[in-house]
Amino acid sequence: MKVAIFGSGIIGVASAWWLKQAGHDVVVVDRCSGPARETSLANGAQISVSYAEPWANPQAPLKLLKWMFRDDSPLLFRPQLDWRQWMWGLAFLRECLPSRLAPNIRAMVRLAEYSRSTLQGMRRELGIEYNHLERGILNFYRDPEEFEGSQRAAGLMRDFGVERRIVSADEVVAIEPALAPHRAQIVGGDYTPEDETGDIHLFTVELARRCEAAGVQFRFDTQVTRLLTAGGQIEAAEIIGSDGLYGQIKADAYVAAMGSHTPHLVRPLGVPCNVYPAKGYSATFPVRDPQGAPMVSLTDSSYKVVFSRLGDRLRMAGTAELAGYGRGLNTTRCEAMTKLARELFPDALDFENVSYWSGLRPSTPSNVPIIGRTRIPNLFLNTGHGTLGWTMGAGSGRVLADLISGRKPEPDFPFIGL
Repeated sequence: MKVAIFGSGIIGVASAWWLKQAGHDVVVVDRCSGPARETSLANGAQISVSYAEPWANPQAPLKLLKWMFRDDSPLLFRPQLDWRQWMWGLAFLRECLPSRLAPNIRAMVRLAEYSRSTLQGMRRELGIEYNHLERGILNFYRDPEEFEGSQRAAGLMRDFGVERRIVSADEVVAIEPALAPHRAQIVGGDYTPEDETGDIHLFTVELARRCEAAGVQFRFDTQVTRLLTAGGQIEAAEIIGSDGLYGQIKADAYVAAMGSHTPHLVRPLGVPCNVYPAKGYSATFPVRDPQGAPMVSLTDSSYKVVFSRLGDRLRMAGTAELAGYGRGLNTTRCEAMTKLARELFPDALDFENVSYWSGLRPSTPSNVPIIGRTRIPNLFLNTGHGTLGWTMGAGSGRVLADLISGRKPEPDFPFIGL
């Protein structure tokens, strides 16, 4: 078949790769001038299978109320005059019910594990270099009550077969010596040795090059304006090309992998897609003292931020704003991130040349992505991965290729349309 994919982030490019491997003719369309220019550009770099947990849990509503008026809070909800935000919020509250937690974690972990294995296989086969490290992820705690609660969460993850090891404060420092100056503040941690890190942008760009060499066509600087239907199916995609002129792309199957913007394309057709943007921030610092900067990927549980080493850079990322589609930087958040990095690694980083960024994470209320066939038989969705797009990207592309090819995907997951 000929398959048209809309979006060239990690999800769209991975879908293109696996569809091409399955023998299909593939065209990828993106409004940007190259692959991975939006949400797949500068994220936290973690392949965090062991932390594939939903934001929606029984404790979340109270935390949201507490954080609502703090500009530097980890999760910030800014009410908008937007019915889509309110519908998403109501669905989020429903997913906070205790009965929803285990099914959501199970689905997320299964897809995340499959995706990590898929990524490892692609790395071996394709030889892509993307500053990847296989040193695990270390989550450290400063608050005894929070540390105690984390042990229950770790136990739940172990029930799903995930190795998440509780470690003492001394063990935290032994795993990552860069935290030694802060030993007195740390009460403990948990460590997941099987998790990885790497530069999502480098990987996606290189994978797009492999796709192109294999025959995938990329059409950048091209906007998809609407999908045209006839006889209950998509007949064509209307586009505005790089020349500013309207045109059409015709295919046998169409894949919407446009992250937070996917609903804008499919909702006019009556296709449900409850995805809303959660804006995240990152700060990238040049490393001045390699010995003082961490090599193990860290999560500071108190501030809900992560640190990942990417060669001679340190990427810091975190926070989430549910406040619409704007990507403007919040100065308070940027300053808070730099302040924390300076407190933790004062002599290791170049604070004068920090690079800030924000991206719109496409989030579902349950944090379980939407993958599969819609009620329109030749329209497929691959979106809603939230903070786990990098973690789930390679596997999400592979399972979508299976679904379009009429094969049953390997992981146990609630695919739509099945």
